[in-house]
Amino acid sequence: MKKCAAVALLVTVSGCTSVQVTPLDRSYSVSNVCIEDNPKVIVDGFVDVVTDVFHDHSITTEIYFGETPAHCEYRMTYTALRSWDFTPYLSHAELRMFKGDERVAYAEYHLTGKGGFDFSKWASVRSKMTPVVEELLSQY
Repeated sequence: MKKCAAVALLVTVSGCTSVQVTPLDRSYSVSNVCIEDNPKVIVDGFVDVVTDVFHDHSITTEIYFGETPAHCEYRMTYTALRSWDFTPYLSHAELRMFKGDERVAYAEYHLTGKGGFDFSKWASVRSKMTPVVEELLSQY
């Protein structure tokens, strides 16, 4: 019984972060990505972090609203969710890159169990998402 209680406590205390990435293949030769604005995302600084990493890889970005502009060969959609535990923190995010209607890259950050008692759940959006976007663009 004590072992079960100890295991249950350990599972509760430990947070687990899941990151899944299908990197953007270098063969696409991407130099610009149009990012569809998602007004439902209320995670402060999320888009800034993503665009900063793209720029670090010499890929320009532009935000668009509504229909995809005709000049956009590559586009990205995103979602980001926040959870609350004294203060808001990023608990889930997805990035999907497309060429036309074909998905060419994908990245997901997920804080399993909303982080439990793991203090790293309150880490900045930049420290959570930069490695994810770096992996997405690892071939650039």
